[in-house]
Amino acid sequence: MSKRGPYAKGSAKRHEILDRALEVIEREGYNSISAREIARESGLSQAGLLHYFKTKEELFVEVVRRRDDALFDEFDGRDPIETLVESVRRSADSPGLARLFAAVSVDSTDAQHPGHAYFAYRYARLRSRLAESVRDRQSRGEFSADRDPDAVAVALLALADGLRVLWLLDPTIDVVGRFMESWELMRRD
Repeated sequence: MSKRGPYAKGSAKRHEILDRALEVIEREGYNSISAREIARESGLSQAGLLHYFKTKEELFVEVVRRRDDALFDEFDGRDPIETLVESVRRSADSPGLARLFAAVSVDSTDAQHPGHAYFAYRYARLRSRLAESVRDRQSRGEFSADRDPDAVAVALLALADGLRVLWLLDPTIDVVGRFMESWELMRRD
C-alpha cells in the first residue's frame, strides 16, 4: 500500500531535495555549495529547506545516504568487494560527491554530529559484508586461509577511503587500478 497524505508529500519532497542536492553537488562541487542554492534548485526558500532538514550537516548526511542507498540497491546481491570497487570508480567520476563524502565521513566521527549513527552503521555493515565475502573466498580456496577476514575487511575500507582522498589531492592517481593491485596482494599466500 502506498503512502498518502501529508507524510507522503513530505517524504516525496525530501527525496526531490536530495536529488537536486546531488545534481548541484555533482555540477558545482561540495565546497562552493550553499543551503540557499540547494533550496532554490528545489523550489524552496532557505527556511522551507530547514523544514525538511534541520541543518546543512543533516542535509549533507542524507545526500551521502541517498547516494549510498542507490549504489547498494543497484549492486544488491552482488559481491561486496565489487560494490566497493564500483564505489571507488564512481568517486573518480564525481569529485564534488567524493569531497562531500570525505568531509562528512570525517565530521561524523564526532558522536554529536548528525551523521555519526549513520556512518557507524554504514561501516559496520560494510565490514561485515566484506569479511563474509573473504570467508566465502577462503572456503573456495580463492583467498589465503591464513588471513583474518575481519582485518582484510577493515583494510579494504581504509584502502578505498584513503585512495579517494589521495585522488582528490592528485587526480592522476588510478584509484581503481591501485585498489585492484592492493586487493591482489592481499589475496596471495
